[in-house]
Amino acid sequence: MTASYRLAIVGASGLVGHEIVAVLQEREFPVESLRLLGSDRSLGQSLRFCEHQIPIDVLEPRSLEDLDLCFFTAGAKVSRDFLPLAASRGIFCVDNTSAFRTDPAIPLVVPEVNGDLLDKAPRPRIVANPNCVAAPLTLVLAPLLQKYGLRRVVLSTYQAVSGAGRRATEELSAQVVGMFNTGRIERSVFPHQIAFNLIPQIGDFEEDGATGEERKIVAETRKILRSPEMRLSATAVRVPVFNGHSQSVNIELDSPYDLEEVRDLLDAQPGVLVQDAPADLDYPMPLPATTRDEVFVGRLRRDPSIDNGLNLFLSSDNLRKGAALNAVQIAERLLAPAR
Repeated sequence: MTASYRLAIVGASGLVGHEIVAVLQEREFPVESLRLLGSDRSLGQSLRFCEHQIPIDVLEPRSLEDLDLCFFTAGAKVSRDFLPLAASRGIFCVDNTSAFRTDPAIPLVVPEVNGDLLDKAPRPRIVANPNCVAAPLTLVLAPLLQKYGLRRVVLSTYQAVSGAGRRATEELSAQVVGMFNTGRIERSVFPHQIAFNLIPQIGDFEEDGATGEERKIVAETRKILRSPEMRLSATAVRVPVFNGHSQSVNIELDSPYDLEEVRDLLDAQPGVLVQDAPADLDYPMPLPATTRDEVFVGRLRRDPSIDNGLNLFLSSDNLRKGAALNAVQIAERLLAPAR
């Protein structure tokens, strides 16, 4: 990209908004101007970008004028209320909420997997950024699907509290301190104590017992991989980790495989880093994955209980590839010359 662009971030004061600002700077995105927008609770706050302190203004309809591209990361309701207006004004919109992810008319994109959806003119004005589990998961599944075919996938997630926002990270911190200092545990974000605990619920429960988060993972993974009939089951668990999501994934492939070939295949996938030396205690973990762009995958081994079974474990920074990095990569692809 040689031109420079007028950008805005809606929801700039949140964790993902902060991370988008950081990623734009790290990747030297060609920014002519950057507008930071939020609710009236954000008034008085500012963020540093390229040696400039930029104030956060209150989002209003007139805020969405004279822009080339806008990131939306302030929740589904805000996106539904304001994003169509921005798109109608010719602004490219990258939405990091659940508002449009399952809309069949709107592409849901992980650039390394289905970025071709953004390459042809006319470019879509609205692009949805996937769930923080679906994005790293599809990066790992895509080459396996292409090479061997996928018969069935079963996964359990270990999702950090940062996925629930800033108040969630503050709640975990306060509970840890409280347990050691006062013995008092206060909660308002999670339905149970999160410190030193696991909560097998992310989102509301549906009639069939699945949660909203589990439904998102299944629906979005199928859409990104263009496999609407994929047999996929997910259990989503909130864990007392500040940042970094992990997943334990069991895969039944359609055809026989060689384990070394699988390692090489995953290692060649852009955005994936194989970390699989268990004898050296080297495997994916959320803490080392934090601040990294790659999806780390390891614990690769056969599942002897089924034909062509494969087990693996992955970790990634949910605020980066699971949110901000993927959003900026979408923006880069949208604004690049048509292929």
